Amino acid sequence: MGEDEVEAFCLLFYASSIFKNWRNLMTNTRKMTIIAILSAVSFLLMYLKFPLIPTASFLEVDFSLVPILFGLLVLDMKSSFAILLVRTFLKLILNNQGPSTIIGLPMNIAAMSVFILAVAYFWKNEQTLKNYLKAATIATLGSTAVMLVLNYVYAVPVYAAFANFDIKEILGLTNYLLMMVLPFNLLQGIVLSAIFYICYKAAQPILKKV
Repeated sequence: MGEDEVEAFCLLFYASSIFKNWRNLMTNTRKMTIIAILSAVSFLLMYLKFPLIPTASFLEVDFSLVPILFGLLVLDMKSSFAILLVRTFLKLILNNQGPSTIIGLPMNIAAMSVFILAVAYFWKNEQTLKNYLKAATIATLGSTAVMLVLNYVYAVPVYAAFANFDIKEILGLTNYLLMMVLPFNLLQGIVLSAIFYICYKAAQPILKKV
């Protein structure tokens, strides 16, 4: 190989490296932009909340999970968790409502994580209605179980100790868990699963272009 050929090869290799780095930069920039947008939308949706059970108006559902699951579809599971964490951080610094926020956010993260994992493992790779119903059922039952446990070992005692609100003295722990936490989280799982699937079907033309 002559000197000219070696020089041409080196230039080609250098140009290829530059192109590869540029492409990676553009990909990362695109991913970060999508994460930022979906995080902001998810945070804003936390303001739109309402109770599902009239006798437990302090238990409210919001639709912030929807952009998080779209992040899972458009990007990947790590990005979905990143959206969840950024949304949570925004809530903590911009709309902190005291004990209910500080105590409730870790529980919310746990419940949303169950949804992310269920959708990722049981539906994302083969997006059929049957698989979605399976994922939604697992997510709903799983998040409900997690919330029952967390309320028992974490939320109820922490609220009693730091917020001077002891649900055991007001309703009784068993009544609270079985008459409020259990039905609320089952209904929440059903509502969120239905809303996301409706949004997913409506966004099909957009998702195919992303």
